[in-house]
Amino acid sequence: MSKSILREIGKRIYGEASSKIIKSMDVIGDIAIIKLPHELLDERRFIFGREVLKELKYINVVLRQRTPVEGLLRIRRFEHIAGENRTETIYKEYGAIFRVDVERVYFSPRLSNERLRISRLVSDGETVVNMFAGVGPYSILIARKVDNAVIHSIDINPVAIEYHLANNILNKVTDKIITYRGDAKEIIIKYLSSTADRVLMPLPEYALQYLEYALHALKNKGYMHVYLHVKYEENREEALTRSREIILRELGERGYRVVEIDSHPVREVATRLLQVCVDAYIRKI
Repeated sequence: MSKSILREIGKRIYGEASSKIIKSMDVIGDIAIIKLPHELLDERRFIFGREVLKELKYINVVLRQRTPVEGLLRIRRFEHIAGENRTETIYKEYGAIFRVDVERVYFSPRLSNERLRISRLVSDGETVVNMFAGVGPYSILIARKVDNAVIHSIDINPVAIEYHLANNILNKVTDKIITYRGDAKEIIIKYLSSTADRVLMPLPEYALQYLEYALHALKNKGYMHVYLHVKYEENREEALTRSREIILRELGERGYRVVEIDSHPVREVATRLLQVCVDAYIRKI
């Protein structure tokens, strides 16, 4: 949504100075998620929520994010401040439809362009392993856009897998996606050794810890997409360069030759902290 609208609401409710620290809002389906600093957590937050409903007719629920995304399950907690009292919604992205419960599973609309970018890299007939699949946005977008692709989707959150299965049906891709509930490292060792042409690792907090298992899933050569959070001092290019250096070092230590490597900025997650995707085509030495 427009930052100007959000700040205008903040100005009306909290005053000029306070409105400037209300930065942004995520919209997932008809649910708006806002972050308010501690100093604004008085009764006026409920008025703020009602004003959002008035200004944005497509919003039916306003939630305040109480906690950051935490743990391997990647969930966060909310406070209901306006509208219908629910956390489930329907979200649409590039022709795909997703049923999501924002409090029980991880989902970010801010990754929509990145998901589209990855789907455009996959070739006809590829086998893809998605190690941290969530409710299926990467996997389903690939399945919808790529002929004869087979996607193995893994997530440790049982609720996410339930939604993933439902979303597979909604998007008519049940013949292309195989879902697994469990820890990616255990699933790969048990079922998916040397099966993948491409591995996705869209969980920056755990990517390096699970890199060994991503390599175990790959055939002797293939593509990896590793997501990292990387700090920088002056400009984003520092983070992009450092991310490539990290992956080159990690792969070299494990006996892999990097044939091609590139890094792409995904989004700013904090001040001078960039989420980066490192794309690498590798061969086992």
